[in-house]
Amino acid sequence: MEDTFKHKGWRMRMCKALREKGITDERVLQAMEAVPRHFFLDAALDAMAYEDRALPILCDQTISQPSTVAMQSQLLNLQPGMKVLEVGTGSGYQTAVLCSMGVKVFTIERQKGLFDKTRKLLDQLHYRANCFLGDGYVGTTGKDYAPFDRIIITCGAPMIPEELMKQLKVGGVMVIPVGEQQQEMLRIEKLGENRGDWKIERFGGCRFVPMLSGKQF
Repeated sequence: MEDTFKHKGWRMRMCKALREKGITDERVLQAMEAVPRHFFLDAALDAMAYEDRALPILCDQTISQPSTVAMQSQLLNLQPGMKVLEVGTGSGYQTAVLCSMGVKVFTIERQKGLFDKTRKLLDQLHYRANCFLGDGYVGTTGKDYAPFDRIIITCGAPMIPEELMKQLKVGGVMVIPVGEQQQEMLRIEKLGENRGDWKIERFGGCRFVPMLSGKQF
């Protein structure tokens, strides 16, 4: 794998376009300029790696378009050292962006083929994420990692997963696309331990692959 001057130039142009689309968090922009998106794609897609479009990866999944990765990352309002749970590791690109922002990442993927490839790639690229094969709806139940400062869902959930809300700190934030065929991007702040004690903000329509339960071997 090579990260050439050509690729770096494409990333600079990508980040300039992200600024024009309303991304203002400098730490998000710095991370996305640093992370080589083409490493997370098939070599045949190299020339499209920095276009603002979703692209196919293994197991009939997709890598989100850069503007979506940037928006979700910005909505998290991250600070270095935070514990972040990511549901839907996918290609690992969003994971790498989070790692580059100095947070402690715990990420769950349900597709074993994708999980095996992505965990190996993240390790090769020295992104120190804690990777798990499992059911994203369950989160880290049974493991001693919760509560989390932030939770990011990178697939379309039909509803807000209450089990994941239980694993979020009071005062913590979840960023999640909610809906069936078409989703709406939500930012949810947990205000207390009671069910539904949440503040919900809405950030427009989006489209993600569906969030599914269980593990796929």
